[in-house]
Amino acid sequence: MDIEQLAKVDVVVPSMDIEVTSVSKQESTVGRSPAAVFVITAEMIRRNGATSVPELLRMVPGLEVARINSSMWAITSRGFNGRFANKLLVMIDGRTVYTPLFSGVYWDVQDMLLEDIERIEVIRGPGGTLWGSNAVNGVINIITKSAKDTQGALVTASGGTQDRMIDGVRLGGNNGCGLYWRVYGKHFERAGEFNPSGTAHDDWRIGRGGFRVDWEPNPGRSDTLTVIGNFYGGKEGQAGMEPIPVLPYARRIIGDEPVSGANVLTRWTHVIDDESDWQLQMYYDRTYRDWKVIKQQHNTLDIDFQHRFSLAEHHKIIWGLDYRMVRDYLPESSFVLSFIPTQRTTNLFSVFVQDEITLVDDRLFFTVGSKFEHNDYSGFEYQPSARLLWTPDRRHSAWAAISRAVRTPSRGNDDMLSNLGPIFQPGVPFPMFYRLIGSRDTRSENLLAYEIGYRAQTSKWFAWDVAGFFNVYDNLIWTTMGTPFFENTYLVLPAVGGNTERGQSYGVELAGHWTPSDTWRVSASYTYLKINIHSPPGPPNPISYKDSVEGSSPRNQAQLHSFWDIGHDWEFGLGLRYVDYLSYQTVPAYIEMNAQLAWVPSKNFELAIVGQNLLNAHHPEFNAELYNTDRAEIKRSVFAKATCRY
Repeated sequence: MDIEQLAKVDVVVPSMDIEVTSVSKQESTVGRSPAAVFVITAEMIRRNGATSVPELLRMVPGLEVARINSSMWAITSRGFNGRFANKLLVMIDGRTVYTPLFSGVYWDVQDMLLEDIERIEVIRGPGGTLWGSNAVNGVINIITKSAKDTQGALVTASGGTQDRMIDGVRLGGNNGCGLYWRVYGKHFERAGEFNPSGTAHDDWRIGRGGFRVDWEPNPGRSDTLTVIGNFYGGKEGQAGMEPIPVLPYARRIIGDEPVSGANVLTRWTHVIDDESDWQLQMYYDRTYRDWKVIKQQHNTLDIDFQHRFSLAEHHKIIWGLDYRMVRDYLPESSFVLSFIPTQRTTNLFSVFVQDEITLVDDRLFFTVGSKFEHNDYSGFEYQPSARLLWTPDRRHSAWAAISRAVRTPSRGNDDMLSNLGPIFQPGVPFPMFYRLIGSRDTRSENLLAYEIGYRAQTSKWFAWDVAGFFNVYDNLIWTTMGTPFFENTYLVLPAVGGNTERGQSYGVELAGHWTPSDTWRVSASYTYLKINIHSPPGPPNPISYKDSVEGSSPRNQAQLHSFWDIGHDWEFGLGLRYVDYLSYQTVPAYIEMNAQLAWVPSKNFELAIVGQNLLNAHHPEFNAELYNTDRAEIKRSVFAKATCRY
């Protein structure tokens, strides 16, 4: 329908009509997506009271979000959680932020003005067919607003008990001839969390800035050029125990870790007609971190092309090419962590193709495709998928999918040497160190996923969504114990990396949305997850992969969110969450609550008071990985925030 026709249609399926692009790499809706997808909208972001992207992700059904300390997070989908959760692909405006060093995401530096985010699309389940390796258990795509939608000025300031200071400013304008721009700056300082044995020394501070330009050479025509740039720098407090090869075999290290980085992305989009367009994108990303046990620098160059067109009447084809080069520099070695060689350049080449076939007009769709790539870690990989979508009407949709996805080895899996310990055994007069040794014989981890789902908008006021899955994992990367040997005055327990493990997981994710009135909206969700890891027979491993994986993801999760407009100028939001116990992390089950009370006298001004983790003075959520970082418990916090728009 054209714009005039659409304007006459009542929107009675709001949950089904939410825009989403990550499932098919083209504009679609939640109701037309054959995947377990959830969208955090700009309005949900404004009313959530969160101060960071990880806090926003707590709203997503089925997503595991745990805070390790003030600056570290463990986030994943459908199990295998950890600080460097290696089966979740994260992107910002199409730029991959997955680090190839340890496989995972440094969430501390994935920050931005939350007011600049248009939406966050989260796919639970594999997305390797379109997005490539490491999109195994899920995909998170953070999409920022166009410069055209951020005209004028914005100033925001907040402060409180934990988030001591968060200040942001944004200015947008245009030249009156199709060129729109914005610049922004942000600074924050956050206090440390609670450490049962003393001070966690995890307070931190970072400043950042950036710009975005969107240019339409011929407004209303076919071409758009987008340029996005960001830079940041700051220091993060760190504290922990470092193993050393001499008496007393361990020492406490405390200090600040400098972090910095910059990136620039350019995207040219050309629209041929309603059914055809192409896009060329390139980005360059540079990151730097300097902690006492490792100094790391990464440079990434990525060039991506994709083309969408219709073939005959019932085929919608999308295909693309990608090249990525990553060059790292890890100049310093220590007893706890080293990489050989200290510098390495890796290349990735890939091509994908996907066809959405209309079997019955507006009712039944079959989508099939695959990604083919070659990388320097595991060689050739393929990631096919097949998805079936049935939409009997605008209010209901059912889908099923079979997908294959891979997680390629990381630099750590290939080239790392790390000593963990010391380990003291009763009656043994010398210490032992567990030595992790990387191997270039390591292959990719494989997933074969079976999914099914159903979503419905049963009335204008109520909608629900359910998804079930069964995942089969093979060639999971862990270690094989070698023959112990003496080195100086201690015993080394060597563990060489390899594809030793396999397993299965299954679960169900249920979400509901209820709007009892025009001023009150309620959403709730429940997730059940069961993981079974099968380790091969052999010498006992001091660190059990089975225990660490099965005991680091909650079996049960539940949450409730309520947004209520009180009168004309006041808004109240409430969020409750339940997380089951984590046996390996020694984290008991907990219930927490966040609340926000906001005064919004006009669209240009907002004043809010926010309370986070209100039910406990402090509670643990997860333990740190690597560097033996001190355990922290997350404190109750309160802050106030003012936002002005001009």
